[in-house]
Amino acid sequence: QVQLVESGGGLVQPGGSLRLSCAASGSIFSIYDMGWYRQAPGKQRELVAAITSGGSTNYADSVKGRFTISRDNAKNTVYLQMNSLKPEYTAVYYCNACVVSSTVVASSSCYWGQGTKVPVSS
Repeated sequence: QVQLVESGGGLVQPGGSLRLSCAASGSIFSIYDMGWYRQAPGKQRELVAAITSGGSTNYADSVKGRFTISRDNAKNTVYLQMNSLKPEYTAVYYCNACVVSSTVVASSSCYWGQGTKVPVSS
């Protein structure tokens, strides 16, 4: 089993910055894709940013130039640096990681974190 633990959320003012972290632990042989999603009240969950094991990144158009995703493979951790935050970015942010199991041969699954709230408000 694999656990993802997010941290770094909290209330931030418009124009402010925040850095989210997500650490994966458990039966991990390797992690290929990692990403951040968000779900605003009354809306569907959407992709914010993703990063491959090789460091290739992908961003939602709405956050390009404001958010930066990065990862530390040695720590099985993914980060999301969020700058110039807007009220419309208010959401619960979820971490996602796709993991090759260290205990079951040729098995891989994707997992979700519990979510961290990011209210952007003055």
